[in-house]
Amino acid sequence: MITKIQPDTQKSDSLRRLATATLERLKTTDQERYPTNTLNDYYEIIHKLMEALTLKEGIKFRGEGAHQELIDYIAENHKLGEQNRQFLQQMREYRNRISYEGFTINSNYLKQNRSVILGIITRLDSLLGNKAE
Repeated sequence: MITKIQPDTQKSDSLRRLATATLERLKTTDQERYPTNTLNDYYEIIHKLMEALTLKEGIKFRGEGAHQELIDYIAENHKLGEQNRQFLQQMREYRNRISYEGFTINSNYLKQNRSVILGIITRLDSLLGNKAE
C-alpha cells in the first residue's frame, strides 16, 4: 500500500549511506564463492536506494507486496524501463526464495547479470542527486 508522508531527506540519506557501505563491502567479498549472499546484498542495496528515493519524494510503501509495488513505482515513475522492472521483480523473487526456502544462486547468474545490476544501482544513485553526507 502506498502512503503519502512528509519527505524525509535525513532517512533517505541514511539509507543511501547504508547502500553505499554494503556495496563497498561487497567489493571485497569473493562474490563467485558466495553468489547467494551476493545476490541478497545486491537486492538490499537496490531496495535501500529505491526506498531512499521514495522517502525523498514523500512516499512510503507498506504491507504485503510493498517491495513489488516499490519496484513497479520506481520503474514507472523514474523511467527504468520494462526490462529492468521485470529483472528487479525476478531479483525480488529470488531474494524471497533465498530467505524463505533456502534457495541458492549459481555464480553464473551473477556473471551474466552483474553489469545490469550495477547499471541499476548507478541509475538509482544518480536519481538521488548529490551524494549523501
